[in-house]
Amino acid sequence: MSNKIIRTICYFAESPNRETVERLNELQKKFEAAGFQVQTIRLATNSADFKHVRQAMGDEGIRISLGSLPLDVANLILPDFHSFKNINFNIELSKTEITLDHVQLLLEIIKGNAANTFNFTYLFNSVPTPYFPSAIYEQDGFAVGLQPTDLAEGYKSLDEWLAVLKTTWHEVVELMAGENNFLGVDSSIAPLFEGKSSLVNFIKKLGINFPASVTTDIYTRITNWIKSENPKPYGLNGLMLPCLEDFELADEYEKGEFSIERNIYLSLHSGLGIDTYPVGVDEKPERILEILKLVQALSNKYNKPLSARFVSDGKARIGERTDFQNEYLKDVVVRAL
Repeated sequence: MSNKIIRTICYFAESPNRETVERLNELQKKFEAAGFQVQTIRLATNSADFKHVRQAMGDEGIRISLGSLPLDVANLILPDFHSFKNINFNIELSKTEITLDHVQLLLEIIKGNAANTFNFTYLFNSVPTPYFPSAIYEQDGFAVGLQPTDLAEGYKSLDEWLAVLKTTWHEVVELMAGENNFLGVDSSIAPLFEGKSSLVNFIKKLGINFPASVTTDIYTRITNWIKSENPKPYGLNGLMLPCLEDFELADEYEKGEFSIERNIYLSLHSGLGIDTYPVGVDEKPERILEILKLVQALSNKYNKPLSARFVSDGKARIGERTDFQNEYLKDVVVRAL
């Protein structure tokens, strides 16, 4: 299987239709013919009427982002959101006074259909990206995001991996050179699972344990490279630290080595925020509010896009093991925030 993995081909469309689906399918075939493995094709729009969007597209398998919704609109769609899969949305909070009402939105998702916490995030100073659930619509066109960790397989130094990343970005851009509306590549590091797909696994191969790596310059070196060497950047172009999607990072969480404080610290200097971070059903709403306010303050202070995606299985309390039944999330014993 190819290590050249496209995590997402995302088409941004104000008025998506069946032609949008055909276009996504064409792009997928072109990448696959060039030796890439394509995991998902996705659609980002700016309409909260996702029933109409689904009907217009005629394909229930494509993942859809509704973009950033006002809190009142998000609350209105929740009953339908609970009953649908593959629908994502976010709320932008960089210029908002955050209250317990914003936390209550997350709690209602946990209560109504906890699996959909995977499809929702809080955003701060957001920018368009092909990665969900942070995607927002800005203009028509398409962008791609990779799963770059797999490209590190067989390499024993950071410089070797980064060189392969650069080569692959150029390959994508050259392949899409003749395509209309190609917006670019989000060169974010998006790890998944374990082994070659895990960023923590690669860090350990370099002879650095994860706790020690946090106070080295390795992550700033990575983020400086992906921001400066991407030939056609579009999106976040940062370091993702998905607590439960990178299974070896989940192991560090269980050992107490990936606290919410460490997550925020890494995100501030190299990362993109709090991602797939477990929250117990008995966590105090006031504690979640404190964290959201801090992330907002740091995002605004440094003018840096950040997000906060908390996930719950709807049952596990602090000190209990989760049962997500989601292939992308590793089950862990939940810690207090």
